[in-house]
Amino acid sequence: MKALSLAFLLLPALALSSSPPPGRISALIIPMDPSSESSGVQMEGYMNDALGNFANYSVKKPRDLFGLPDDAAAQASLQRAKKGFEESLKAFEAREYEDAERKVRATLKELDGSVAAMRSCFPLCDALAMHSAILQLRGDVEEAKLLLMDLMALNPTFELSPKRFSREFIGLRAQVATSRTAQLRGTATFKSRPAGARVFVDGEAVGYTPMTVPALPVGKHLVRMERPGFRQFGQIAEVTPDDMEVSASLVPTATYKAYDVQLDKVLGDMSRPSDKPANAVVALGKSLGLDRTLVGTVRVIPERGTELAVGLFDVKSGKRLGSKRLVLQGDEYGQLKLEMERVVNQLINTEGEKVMKVRDPLDGKSGAEDWSAEDRGGQRKQSEKRQSGDDPLDSMSGTEDW
Repeated sequence: MKALSLAFLLLPALALSSSPPPGRISALIIPMDPSSESSGVQMEGYMNDALGNFANYSVKKPRDLFGLPDDAAAQASLQRAKKGFEESLKAFEAREYEDAERKVRATLKELDGSVAAMRSCFPLCDALAMHSAILQLRGDVEEAKLLLMDLMALNPTFELSPKRFSREFIGLRAQVATSRTAQLRGTATFKSRPAGARVFVDGEAVGYTPMTVPALPVGKHLVRMERPGFRQFGQIAEVTPDDMEVSASLVPTATYKAYDVQLDKVLGDMSRPSDKPANAVVALGKSLGLDRTLVGTVRVIPERGTELAVGLFDVKSGKRLGSKRLVLQGDEYGQLKLEMERVVNQLINTEGEKVMKVRDPLDGKSGAEDWSAEDRGGQRKQSEKRQSGDDPLDSMSGTEDW
């Protein structure tokens, strides 16, 4: 009974010593020229990933802030295509090949407008296999081979069920797979307006626009582009031995349009002295439901590299809690992610956040990191604490603040 009473007496003290409620935070990077659009999106993503290391912050990524809406027309088209495929398959298994071909052709046509909603090769691969088998059965072998080429470009490991397809058709697929034509490759370039959209080819992420993918197998491929704040884009692309290009004009959401309107004022705030309240940042942060925000600009400096200037702001007060400016030399060796993690760690640790989510301390380590690297997520205690009367420029190299 005494122990129970003591526990109740300690409850207020325990409550006072507990961590403060999580603050909502997000990194927002503003490109200052078209050349920095793509790198800005990547930096933003890496910064938000790094913010996730801090237990006292709840990270709201651009996808959460601006949305990533599906293409409603593509969704509807995909549902019709799935129904059409079921009807085609029923006719095919009943050996009503003329009816099956008519229905599978309509299904393939419907699938042309469904790519933005597709997350796998089904039912496109299955419909191509069925249509090819029907053509082979009626003697149109060369046309059947062309469809098999498209099928193998989309999914080289697609399995043909011996219960559904004849031995002759499965043999034809093997013949096509070993042909010289199947070894042909082409180059595909992907662009979007605005740039910085993530590109998926046949369901695999390959990079951000603008970008070029060399050595894609000749034939059809599913191309999808997505960027938070814009409606998803999809297209079936035909790769040939010659260069080909896919361009997309992305449609923004209403939330992103409202965000874009505020950016000029936010840029004005970022050039103000650090002791002046950033009113535009406050308005932006409140409109997005944030408590803190990392706001930065990125621009390409010819013959020098890409300049990033970023500040940590408290949305409630408009106070700038820290800032950093640096010039980056690309991402040829995958160094951009580590650079962004370092920037986030320096800003958050300087601001005083010291609570780290529990995780393996070796998680994410390659073994080649410098022992003097920054404290990730606030795991290491600061060797010196700032006093309220300290000079705010102490420990600064002169390149951090704007």
